[in-house]
Amino acid sequence: MIPRFMVADADLVSIQEARDAVRRSARAQEAWKRADQAKVDRVCEAVVGAMKTNADRLGRLACEETGFGDARSKARKNLFAAVDVWESIRDLKTVGVVRRDDERRLYEIAEPYGVVVGIIPVTNPTSTAIFKILIALKTRNSIVLSPHPRAVRCIGEVARIASEAASRAGAPPDVVIALSKLTLEGTEAAMRARETALILATGGPGLVRAAYSCGKPAFGVGPGNAPAYIEKSADVELAVEAIVQSQVFDNGTLCCSEQSVVVDASIKEAVVAAFRGRDAHLCSPEEKGKLARIVVKGRALNPAIVGLYPWQIAEMAGFAVPKETTVLLAEEEGVGWDHPLSIEKLAPILALYTVKDWREGCERCIEILEFGGAGHTLTIHSRNDEIVWQFAFEKPTHRILVNTGASHGAVGLSTWLKPSMTLGCGAFGGNITSDNITAEHLLLVKRLAWGKPGFVEQEAKRRKEREVVAAGMAARAAPPSFHGSAAAFRSWPAPPRRK
Repeated sequence: MIPRFMVADADLVSIQEARDAVRRSARAQEAWKRADQAKVDRVCEAVVGAMKTNADRLGRLACEETGFGDARSKARKNLFAAVDVWESIRDLKTVGVVRRDDERRLYEIAEPYGVVVGIIPVTNPTSTAIFKILIALKTRNSIVLSPHPRAVRCIGEVARIASEAASRAGAPPDVVIALSKLTLEGTEAAMRARETALILATGGPGLVRAAYSCGKPAFGVGPGNAPAYIEKSADVELAVEAIVQSQVFDNGTLCCSEQSVVVDASIKEAVVAAFRGRDAHLCSPEEKGKLARIVVKGRALNPAIVGLYPWQIAEMAGFAVPKETTVLLAEEEGVGWDHPLSIEKLAPILALYTVKDWREGCERCIEILEFGGAGHTLTIHSRNDEIVWQFAFEKPTHRILVNTGASHGAVGLSTWLKPSMTLGCGAFGGNITSDNITAEHLLLVKRLAWGKPGFVEQEAKRRKEREVVAAGMAARAAPPSFHGSAAAFRSWPAPPRRK
């Protein structure tokens, strides 16, 4: 215990809290792993109900604490992370025998990992926390949440609500814990703790790399920088409506949200008109220059612009747009650090590229993805299925969304992809999986397998046959014995003479 007159270093306090939390979580998981399926589902239902009740309040709290995003959108994401995710995993068996083949006598038995450490980002704090809590509890894991320092209070409130609801429904105490004294050293201590079995890392590249370097199994994510291609056959009004909806959804803070629009030259005017009809602002060359200067700091995204409203970003850049502006559009010609608007911005800012046709559009999208979004997400708006399939086969990405907004589509809200708040980027993005992470990824499987009938007997018969053959070959190959027999020695042929 630290005496009252002493001031402890923040990193030491954080490390100690992390170690204690993981140990408590491990004790809770020892009890929780013995729950039957009915109890597991009852606890999950209780947590979902509590999150539905508190979705709006948690959305407001997240906005107040982080200082960006849209409270209504955050509430919608909270409901998605609770209700939609639960509906997708409700019927998943996570206790006992989960698959059986009685004819072959092959069985699969569910097994939890143990303690899961969940890294929670500032961009989607409450919804990601709800999601990770739910998939952990469904699979009989316990979870320790490590919040972003700018979202400690709202994530802590999610953990408190979930823990109390779970306990009332029969789960042990400490099955859900959130750290409150955050430092990088504390988060690393939680990830490296002996009791930690799995890491779910959603956050910046530095934390994801740290998770992978801890020597523990880890599911991580990669940057988005998703391009949206509007091909000449597209329903322009529908395409632009989907993109604008995606941008205003929590001010583009989902990593899968569109960061650029690539459009065929033949429909560019119609596309720009459709954006303007939805209160988007096309920046002048001067405004584009001002915007580019605040988007980056050195060779990194300026975090000060993340999740802000377009009018706030414009004001920061030094020009004015109406408060009802939905998106800031800026025409761009290149990709890379010399073209700041081509990076992942996590704000309602879209770089606008014009291409000759779908082949040139294909090349531009690949260039954008390879600059900073490989493996994540791409959208195409088209009524030409042949071109859609060409994009699917050629792009270095794992989510190709068609005629829908990226923010809603990639997470599984407006598509039939598995609902998730953690999107793997596969080998393209340096991740172990390209899946939308869900409860199945937090489940280990034991396999009980009976031997094939007759296999041992057949192998024994083959072994005896091999022994007989080997004995015969040895008898034919062995020289006669010379012991006590001069005649036998003389009968053995002499070696040939050298010439």
